[in-house]
Amino acid sequence: MLSTIQENSLRKKRNRRRNRSAAVTCCPQREGSVLKPRIVTPKKPNSARRPVAKAKLTNKKFVVAHIPGIGHNLRKHSNILVRGGGCRDLPGVRHTCVRGVLDFLGVKDKTKRRSIYGVKRPSSMVIKIRKKFRAIFGQ
Repeated sequence: MLSTIQENSLRKKRNRRRNRSAAVTCCPQREGSVLKPRIVTPKKPNSARRPVAKAKLTNKKFVVAHIPGIGHNLRKHSNILVRGGGCRDLPGVRHTCVRGVLDFLGVKDKTKRRSIYGVKRPSSMVIKIRKKFRAIFGQ
C-alpha cells in the first residue's frame, strides 16, 4: 500500500508550456525559402491587410511567417531567415521574417528603429556621431 504522499506525487502532472515558435527550437533563427507570399486579415476587433509568407525551412518544417515593415521584395523561391515571435492578431502566424538578410531587403528611408527593419546607419548620422565623440574624448 502506498502512503498518501506517494499517491499524490504519482497523480501530479507536469504543466509544460507549449513552445510558441516550435519550428525554430534549438536555434535562434532558421533559413528557408518562400513558397507563397500573400496578404491576410487579422482577428475580429482589428482590420488591416497584413503580409505573410508561407515558407519551407531547412529543417523540413512549413511555417507561416509575418513580413514586418512597409513594402517587401519577397517572391516565390526567395531565401529568407525566420525567427520566433509572430503577429498577435493573426491566428497561426508564430514566426517573423528577418529583414536585411539573404534575399529580403530592408525598409527604404527608415531612420528610427532601424535594427528591426534591416537598415544600415546613414552616412549623415555617422558624421554626427564622429563629431560627438571627438568633442567628448578630445580626439
